[in-house]
Amino acid sequence: MPYSAMSSDAYFCAASAYLAEQPASSKSCLLTDLLTCHYGLSGSITTLSSETESTFDVRLSDGRRLILKTSSRPGALESFRFQSSALTGVQEAKGFVSPEVIRTRNGALMFEQEGICGYLQTRLHGTALHQASPTPDVLFQTGSALARLDQALSQLTLPSALRPVLWHVGCWPRLMAFEKYLPAGSIANLVDVAMSEYVKFVEPKISNLPWQITHNDPSPFNMMVTEQGIGFIDFGDGCWSPRIQDLAIAASHVVKDPSLPLGGAEHLIAGYASITALSAEEASLLVGLMRARQSALILVNYWRAHLFPAEAQYITKNVSRAERGLTILSPLSIEDGEAAVLKAISSSRP
Repeated sequence: MPYSAMSSDAYFCAASAYLAEQPASSKSCLLTDLLTCHYGLSGSITTLSSETESTFDVRLSDGRRLILKTSSRPGALESFRFQSSALTGVQEAKGFVSPEVIRTRNGALMFEQEGICGYLQTRLHGTALHQASPTPDVLFQTGSALARLDQALSQLTLPSALRPVLWHVGCWPRLMAFEKYLPAGSIANLVDVAMSEYVKFVEPKISNLPWQITHNDPSPFNMMVTEQGIGFIDFGDGCWSPRIQDLAIAASHVVKDPSLPLGGAEHLIAGYASITALSAEEASLLVGLMRARQSALILVNYWRAHLFPAEAQYITKNVSRAERGLTILSPLSIEDGEAAVLKAISSSRP
């Protein structure tokens, strides 16, 4: 699918409609039956927070803990096909860790039963990056691991990689339709500037970048510090997009220090570049992508918080971080942003 199709009105409408639906709840008795029928397992089941699908913690009698994902929404089938295939595809890769998909009794990656689909995976044990101490070394390791993940994903051809995903870069210009949900003030102004800059200077060059399968949501809630290394979870927004997209997203989340040009994201960027060198064009576009992704997060989450006020606290968990990061990056000109990136990728490990 060419970029023109993934940036079309039809793609945006389908993607936004999917996120405008509230996940349907599943009864515990049904979940127990699904575990027994498809996996021959039993255990206690606890509901976890989730935006678009139903996610559960499964504690088996032997102490093992698994994650069960289910949904009765039509679009979930494509999403679960992608997620389960992506996790399986990177399972043997080195330099990072990720959950392992538990196959059904029939050897399938996922199950379908009477309008419900889903899959079962192992649970990573560690500390989510948003709860860990973000030292320069941890951020460097995170960037290196993310590059390793992208290298592994680049080798894969996955089902449903072209399904509508609102977080896809092709949707970003149309996200300004959600501007009316933002509180009036400085953040709304910064979002407008960042998105205008993206449309004018970044989007025209997007098609020229290397494209591949990406995670597309390496947030501090989806990256973990484990005893085995940096781990990545929740591939639900993964899709076919520019390779540098994962770096832009991860880096955008760790912009915290106003005394540094890139707010501390320098260390994560350096770690990524130590494994995968950035092209000149990627380096020149990175800060613009970071600011646009921060703006996209703000726009989408204020919109969804308006749709689902009862879940607003969970939906907006990353918004304050994005607002702070956008405020820090906003003074950078395009030239200064590129210079800061080039300085970061030429630095040594902290």
